[in-house]
Amino acid sequence: MDKILEAVVMSSYPNNVKQGLVRRVIEAAKQPMDSEQCWSMLELSTKLYLLGDTKYKREIGKEVLEVYGHYHPEEFEEFFNVRFLLSLLQEGYGPLGKRSHYVLDYIQLGLQFVLESPSANSIFGLLRIEVLRKVCERPSLKQCAKISRLLTQHPQCIPMGKHQVLFCQQLIWCIRQFQCVSEVEEDIMEFLEQVNKVSGLLQRIWRTQTSAILPSLKELFTIISSTEEQEAPSNALASVVQFVPLELMDGVIRNLTNDDSITDVQMMTAISRMIDWVSWPLGKNIDKWIIALLKGLAAVKKFSILIEVTLSKIEKVTPGSLWPPLDVLQQVLLVLRAPELDTVFQLLPHIPRLVVSLKKENSNSATSSLEQLAELIHCMFFRFSGFPDLYEPVLEAVKALPIPNEDRIKHLLGQNAWTSQKNELACFYPRLASKSETGKIGLINLGNTCYMNSIIQSLFMASDFRHSVLNLTEGNSQPLMTKLQWLFAFLEHSQRPAISPESFLSASWPPWFTPGAQQDCSEYLKYLLDRLHEEEKTGKRIYQKLKESSMMSQAVEHHYLNKTLIEKMFGGKMMTKIRCLKCLNVSSREEVFTDLSLAFPPPDRHVRGSTSVLPVEEIGPQFIEPPENTIQLMGSPWSQRKAPTAGDPAAPPMPVETLGVQEPGEAVNPLSGNAVGVDAAKDTPSAFGEQTCAPKDSRSVPDLINYFLSPERLTAENKYHCEKCASLQDAEKVAELTEGPHYLILTLLRFSFDPRTMKRKKILDNVSIPVVLKLPILVAPEETKEDLQRGKDRPASGSGFMSVVYDLCSVVVHSGVSSESGHYYCYSRECTDTIPHGQPQDGVPKPASDKQLDFEIQWYLFNDTRVSFSSFESVSNVTSFFPKDTAYVLFYRQRPGSQSCPLHEALAEAGCLHGEPSLHKDLMEAISKDNILYLQEQEKEARNRAAYISALPKSPLWWRDFDKDKDDDNSSGGCSPAAGGGGSNSFHGLVF
Repeated sequence: MDKILEAVVMSSYPNNVKQGLVRRVIEAAKQPMDSEQCWSMLELSTKLYLLGDTKYKREIGKEVLEVYGHYHPEEFEEFFNVRFLLSLLQEGYGPLGKRSHYVLDYIQLGLQFVLESPSANSIFGLLRIEVLRKVCERPSLKQCAKISRLLTQHPQCIPMGKHQVLFCQQLIWCIRQFQCVSEVEEDIMEFLEQVNKVSGLLQRIWRTQTSAILPSLKELFTIISSTEEQEAPSNALASVVQFVPLELMDGVIRNLTNDDSITDVQMMTAISRMIDWVSWPLGKNIDKWIIALLKGLAAVKKFSILIEVTLSKIEKVTPGSLWPPLDVLQQVLLVLRAPELDTVFQLLPHIPRLVVSLKKENSNSATSSLEQLAELIHCMFFRFSGFPDLYEPVLEAVKALPIPNEDRIKHLLGQNAWTSQKNELACFYPRLASKSETGKIGLINLGNTCYMNSIIQSLFMASDFRHSVLNLTEGNSQPLMTKLQWLFAFLEHSQRPAISPESFLSASWPPWFTPGAQQDCSEYLKYLLDRLHEEEKTGKRIYQKLKESSMMSQAVEHHYLNKTLIEKMFGGKMMTKIRCLKCLNVSSREEVFTDLSLAFPPPDRHVRGSTSVLPVEEIGPQFIEPPENTIQLMGSPWSQRKAPTAGDPAAPPMPVETLGVQEPGEAVNPLSGNAVGVDAAKDTPSAFGEQTCAPKDSRSVPDLINYFLSPERLTAENKYHCEKCASLQDAEKVAELTEGPHYLILTLLRFSFDPRTMKRKKILDNVSIPVVLKLPILVAPEETKEDLQRGKDRPASGSGFMSVVYDLCSVVVHSGVSSESGHYYCYSRECTDTIPHGQPQDGVPKPASDKQLDFEIQWYLFNDTRVSFSSFESVSNVTSFFPKDTAYVLFYRQRPGSQSCPLHEALAEAGCLHGEPSLHKDLMEAISKDNILYLQEQEKEARNRAAYISALPKSPLWWRDFDKDKDDDNSSGGCSPAAGGGGSNSFHGLVF
């Protein structure tokens, strides 16, 4: 009968004819038959099934086997013996080079007929050993899928005990190599189905034998954390993770993150590959495991791994695809005290694209993710305040999304407040920090020291002051000034992107400041200037260049050489006059100042428009012309005012610090009206229009100065003791500026004490800042002689007010809601004399005030280690974009030619004669050595970085172009020690 069947199958008859003949043979096989005939038929059907070159032949072989296994069980059991199966599994079937691929299918088919036979246990024992051997040989995906089908149908064949653990581990190694290179949908679906069969076997084993899970996961982690593999592991490994019970997650993560034998590089490699698994179509719970691992790393303070991984993966976000999972991004955005904060900021350029991707998703989950993302972004704004250049594009992207309230933000921050960590990966992948494209150098935040950094950068950008400090001679016996000179010199000439001001901080630290706490930058500035002034005042004179000025009279030379550098640069004078309203006697007292503290008028105080004729004016700089007559007769401050009568309303008593409020009907400001000498400037349009003019109900810097200079009524409990009347009397107090400083420092008193909460609160009012300011200076009669000699017209008689023009050069911004918290940064530009001072012609020096001021002078944003280009538009609009970011301290430079100040000419003459400041030998050598050291550090870091990159895993593609990144975009806080982007080891080569 076997010969008949073989002849029929091999014949050329049509298949329908063959089928009829085969049916007859199969029906005949159901009848009793001798053993020899059964063996012949079993051998033929085995041959057809294993070596048949068509599906039809294999199907016939299968049918015959099934008939004989069912109707002739004894003969089938005798044929299907252990020796035969061992031969099939070890040697294969068929001629050499053409071994059958269907051996496992054949065994699976035959096992169903011997399950109850006496030889069953022997067969199961054999198969347990052989399937383990097979997987150790790393068979193909198809063979692994066949093994999985066999063991799933016949679990008795699954290895047991230690062999079972080994089998699971080896099966994971097999999955590691699975790849699909086809782009045909049917092939892809078949690939996914086969992978799921293999991983499903692991699930079956783990359900019955949980002790095999942890060893399997350990092997899985070994595979994905290896940095020695030439080819990246397959994403198919994600199918393994989806079957790990979630109740084991905490223990697994705890073991991984606390295992000292796992290096940071291995951990980062593993996470990177797990993130690649997110693309696996049928994977489940992958994001949960990634998030749990990230949180586990956070718990052991390994933030550098989290940041580096996110930076390497965030660029995979393209329109239409969503990576990373929101919770992954959440953890990284809330690395509140990460050692390399600048790397967190590198995420920001990708956030707008992430928002676009979520919006295109147009699903409930995407909408929820968008809202969560917006919350996280506002948390970052709150925690890392003070980065307007980075935040504006992000803010624009999420402006239509809900804004969380402050309580919600604090709640989120409290949940994710990670602490700082030493960068353990620094030796493996140091980020090459390069000097800012601006050419300027940043300052490292040493722990809430942004208040000092902003002040130092503002003083450094005051070019006249900087040149004077750099020109100090060696051995000047001024320790603090010498440290400032070294700091300025390195800011000027270092090749580092940022330097540490640690030495200067310890030398200039106010003793009442709390280490590590946020401080008031204005308070620090006052203390610093006072220290520098007192240090020089004790006899250590500097700045001898003024003595060489031939343009000074002996009296003026003596006057200025007796001043300290701080007095020359920042010192002004103010006359305070108090007039008794009964006897009209006036007492006066002159005092010096280095800054003007400007209080905010109460809300009901009338704010004058910027086009009104004010003693302080905001003007368009490009229209400024040197005034021909800058002095105008004003007479006594009260000469134009009538004596008060009994019916005059009295001003309410107010503390001197707030400067009082004038009630309607009260005497008007004596400096208003014709106080400003140049009427032509009244109607001059502002160069920036709305950007330099305050909104209708907002404040401006001229408003605050006018309020400062306005009279204050002293009445009731605040009465003045008049010496002439010998009693307490109602009086009026007024302040007048008698000498304008070279650099005018204005502090906006934004912090006031709230008696209800017993805390200092911040006034968040937006204040428009003019780029050019005109300030009224009271001129004494003897000073007008100098003006006459210098070509100025003499007033008719008495004193007058001169309008002095100031150019804005720095704005220190406070970001936050309290003086004890928040962040400081500053905008600065260098205001210098662009037109050289020529020799006097007919006693009149060539004016420099007709220069094109500028909006052409470049603005810079100094934010600790970060330095970037900026503009006056950004300065003007920062509070509009970020309401908690408000101007706090302003630096103005007096424009040459606007006041009869010999200091301008002396500085200009010194600059023309000597050019750039020449540093003394020791300082130049120190800078040169440090620059060489920095270059060596860069070379070493470049080598380490190259070695690290070569070890990084590449994203595996389980089918071609699946992970292709089509986005070619390669664009690139708070007050922690690394705020503003600090933290690179290369910064710390030298401290000051």
